[in-house]
Amino acid sequence: MKLVSYLVSGRASFGLLTHNGIVDLRKKLDDKYVDLKSLLADDEGLAIAKTYLDAASDINEQDITYLPVIPNPNKILCVGMNYAEKRAEFNETSSAPTLFIRFPDSQTGNKTNIIKPAITNELDYEGELAIIIGKAGFRISQEEALSYVAGYSCYMDGSIRDWQYTWFTAGKNWPNTGAFGPCLTTADEIPDPKVLTLATYLNGQEMQHDSIKNLVHTVPELIAYISTFTHLSPGDVILTGSPGGVGKKRNPPVFMKDGDTIEVEISGIGRLTNYVVAEKR
Repeated sequence: MKLVSYLVSGRASFGLLTHNGIVDLRKKLDDKYVDLKSLLADDEGLAIAKTYLDAASDINEQDITYLPVIPNPNKILCVGMNYAEKRAEFNETSSAPTLFIRFPDSQTGNKTNIIKPAITNELDYEGELAIIIGKAGFRISQEEALSYVAGYSCYMDGSIRDWQYTWFTAGKNWPNTGAFGPCLTTADEIPDPKVLTLATYLNGQEMQHDSIKNLVHTVPELIAYISTFTHLSPGDVILTGSPGGVGKKRNPPVFMKDGDTIEVEISGIGRLTNYVVAEKR
């Protein structure tokens, strides 16, 4: 089951993404849930959504503007340096997960614009697997961790490299630099995320490619580690890190610029597509 968030006729909604179009769940359920996060917060929400899998679509994809899969997560917790090649590129030696925060209002959706800030020429791409939490938990064991996952999505964690300095937050929270989509693929379709592969394309050229099985800290490990110090709630997002091949470490460096197209594709989920535009001064 693939779930999407979007604007239609100026109204925020969410629904099922099918081959024939979109089944608008907010309309079907008479506003019982105002957004996808509230659907996930109901223990029966996903089961209710699944009953509409065979329903006729009522919205064409071309009539929507995609929103981030979860437009309003309580938390976006990001993991850095979580692939061996990436760690080698940045000379990372710490054995603990590298964590930082992305703010919800820095996000954008599928097929929308990534904004390159006027202040920089170092807007870098980072394709990542996103975990969307489906139920509340605290100090979750690794053995139970996957049962807390509602689903997975693609993320393009845009980085302003010359604003990262010795920390990540300042380089990761510029408006419209975190692309999230196109959909949430529910965990029942991906019982083992290690089988997934991820690729990032800049103007059609493959820039990153790796398998999720090569995460240094696995999905269950990350959920257990993060939930040790913070409560996780439905709709929270964990970004699992980006493979090697980022623009900053290429020779010469390759950064995103006005007019570029950046795409992140994960097997079993889909392809997140965004268009880079320069900030208007």
